[in-house]
Amino acid sequence: MTETRASSQSSDHPSGGHDSQPGDAGPGDDATHPAKASQRPGTREAAGHRGKAGLALAALGVVFGDIGTSPLYSMRTVFSVDGGIVRPVPEDVYGVISLLFWSITIVVSIKYVLVLMRVDNHGEGGVMALAALARRLHANRPGGTTVFLVIGIVGVSLFYGDSVITPAVSVLSAVEGLGTAAPSVEHLIVPIAAVILIGLFIVQRFGTAKVGASFGPVMMIWFIVIAVAGIPRIVEHPGVLQGLSPTWAIAFLFAHPFITFIAMGAVVLAITGAEALYADMGHFGRMPILRAWFFVVFPALVCNYLGQAALVLEDPTATKDPFFLLFPNWAQLPVVILATAATVIASQAVISGAFSLTRQAVQLGLLPPLTIRQTSKREGGQVYLPAVNLLLFIGVMAIMLAFRSSAALATAYGVSVTGALVVDTLLLLVVVKPLWRWATWKLVTVAVVFGGLELTFLAGNLSKVLHGGWVPLLIALAVITLMTTWHRGRQLVQIERRKREGSLAEFIETVNADHIPRVPGIAVFPHPNKETTPLALRANVEHNGVVHQRVIIVSVLTANVPHVALEEAFRRDELGYDDDGIDHITITFGFSDDQDLPAAMRAACAGGVIDLSQEDMSKASYFISRGALRTGAGKGGMVSWRRKLFVAMAHNAADPAARFGLPLRRTVTMGSDVEV
Repeated sequence: MTETRASSQSSDHPSGGHDSQPGDAGPGDDATHPAKASQRPGTREAAGHRGKAGLALAALGVVFGDIGTSPLYSMRTVFSVDGGIVRPVPEDVYGVISLLFWSITIVVSIKYVLVLMRVDNHGEGGVMALAALARRLHANRPGGTTVFLVIGIVGVSLFYGDSVITPAVSVLSAVEGLGTAAPSVEHLIVPIAAVILIGLFIVQRFGTAKVGASFGPVMMIWFIVIAVAGIPRIVEHPGVLQGLSPTWAIAFLFAHPFITFIAMGAVVLAITGAEALYADMGHFGRMPILRAWFFVVFPALVCNYLGQAALVLEDPTATKDPFFLLFPNWAQLPVVILATAATVIASQAVISGAFSLTRQAVQLGLLPPLTIRQTSKREGGQVYLPAVNLLLFIGVMAIMLAFRSSAALATAYGVSVTGALVVDTLLLLVVVKPLWRWATWKLVTVAVVFGGLELTFLAGNLSKVLHGGWVPLLIALAVITLMTTWHRGRQLVQIERRKREGSLAEFIETVNADHIPRVPGIAVFPHPNKETTPLALRANVEHNGVVHQRVIIVSVLTANVPHVALEEAFRRDELGYDDDGIDHITITFGFSDDQDLPAAMRAACAGGVIDLSQEDMSKASYFISRGALRTGAGKGGMVSWRRKLFVAMAHNAADPAARFGLPLRRTVTMGSDVEV
């Protein structure tokens, strides 16, 4: 049975009737895809126009919001963990400062800034890009692709846990400063934080292009303020500088091994946001982030943490809120306002990162097609995903209302952060050996130094699973379930569809031999391969008894690189006949490219891949192959509940016409039922 519908309805078929999936196309370069209407802010062209100082300032606003606001709660959490087993005495304070300083130095300065940021996937960073690079470097190893896909899924899932907790803990920690600055309004802390977060998620639909211009200057003021707040305390108590020596961390470890282990679970809060340094490399490039870190962020953080330590040594009661107590009474309320602005920026960076990673996951076939809206005409990295925004909002509000304090949330925070750190180190070890030809002793050194420290962090946080640490693990488990279910379900659907589609070569022979009537016009059929017949093409012949004068079957692939250059984006494939008007082309997008199919088709005409003019192509009709998806009794490959979950995800997938940017007036959906 066949059917014809307008494409304005949502497709029931996964991937919108066209199963784009990671391809094995050659690697691209830093150029954006010809089909993209805009460039990402991380391109070298953008860097040339904005200048080194401008990019470094912009990086302050986008990259360092999370780690830059960690002083709000890190020290306070260390001294409140397990009822205060870390005491405000010199040995403990120096030990904690040493742990903080060397954790930031080893994990952030050395691992991420100096080492990991040199490992990029054609300019892009982040766990998804790193996993894609690992898959490409180990593509010839049996099972290698699957292993690194799973590792990438775990890393992304942990990031989603971070994306839910960061806005709640950051904004709450800033607004809680009211309890110090104006104790009479302490009961309004949670409502105020809720209003701020509601406003933050509402404005996501408008994009961050205009607001983002102020992020850098605001964060520059923030880092200057926190550094200036710490310096006077250091001058008053210069002895606190000895905490920078690693000997204090070692002495603290040997004197109090159990307390050190517990404290490490809180110390890790000082390096939250380290993943952002790497994930946002594609936006700004390595050098602007490096300059901003070593010349502004790192010194400011060290000054503030040392100032808090000096304050605690002077006044042990200051452990209840050492950050805001660094400031005189008259300055506390303005600092609360500034801290709130900084935490909103930190939250914005994480939310934007979730949008970006979700788009990459969709491009790589790990999630169903979602509605993706471009919010900037100039910067391709600025996108808005309504479904993700809604889910993040629900998650953030739920955990904030459940925990009601940043101290309680900080307990849950570390698990997702440390898990992501371990995943990045694991992928780093996998990538550097074939990429840099590292000797085994270097790999062992990296594994011991980075991996050993991060596994200690992870172990310290796993001890808090029953006290809130289960939240990010539950979120990660839910995302892993969704991604693996979608990935496996797509594979089963492709098998079933191939049975129904039949051989394309045999179909073309039938069309030519039976002299099927041809009607004027150009018909474009998105389809994943050239071996089988698009369901819509077969249905058009069976239902309407005609074939268009020109038929172009288009396979869209997503490469394991962020962007694909013009000369590598298109390939015309031979179908065995030169004069029957039926062609097949393959278009390869990068996983950060917008899959605008009409624009890509016009670019193919301009490049001579298709012997049609761009004007003719602008009048083409598009036919989407839609299979009404339903579960089949006794089908193998997935248990019953996962089949039902997959079908539910497919039914809620975005309209494929919107996904590929197809013109609604010239798009038709046709097909037949598919069981899974």
